[in-house]
Amino acid sequence: MRTVIAGGHGQIALRLERLLAGRGDEVAGLIRRPEHADDLRSAGAEPIVCDLESASVEEVARHLEGADAAVFAAGAGPGSGAARKDTVDRAAAILFADAAERAGVRRFLVVSAMGVDGEPPAGTDPVFAAYLRAKGAADDDVRRRVNLDWTILRPGRLTNGPGTGRVTLGPQTGRGDVPRDDVAAVLLALLDDPRAARVTLELIGGDTPIDQAVATLGVQATEVPD
Repeated sequence: MRTVIAGGHGQIALRLERLLAGRGDEVAGLIRRPEHADDLRSAGAEPIVCDLESASVEEVARHLEGADAAVFAAGAGPGSGAARKDTVDRAAAILFADAAERAGVRRFLVVSAMGVDGEPPAGTDPVFAAYLRAKGAADDDVRRRVNLDWTILRPGRLTNGPGTGRVTLGPQTGRGDVPRDDVAAVLLALLDDPRAARVTLELIGGDTPIDQAVATLGVQATEVPD
């Protein structure tokens, strides 16, 4: 299996790359800064320098050719302003989806966020509100696509503590924390399970082993209509 990850130097992406490479899969990560390439190689991933804020659909599609799956894990990151929330968290996600369709890559995972389906509450910090709107718009775009077997994963508050291998996963979980280790492990399991296609899921820490949580998606998850 070959997986291409947008935002390949992100904390979740690097964890996922190690997991994929560790089981013998091919994995590549799109990165904006060439100096991050060695970190990807150390994780077992092929670094591909590609700035999603300036690349064309055709360029990104070339990087996706021959892939079995694509994962959008990019983000403007802390310290960025409202403009980059739009160009990365919304526009780059849509570009990556366009490129996946162009390259014929059906399996498409998105790392999103909780609380993005409605308008941000009054008084929300303007930059954070821009982030929520950008994520929501990207999710809406992806969920309309009939040529992608998409899954949108919305983790709770991310932590750097060690993974527990146990989570709460479903259409609605409520708020909570979740280690980045466990987010990466859930993404790995979702890539392997066809029942995870065309569903939007929330993820927090919990008591259910990850494999079991993903295996029960046929009961828990609700498909989003085309």
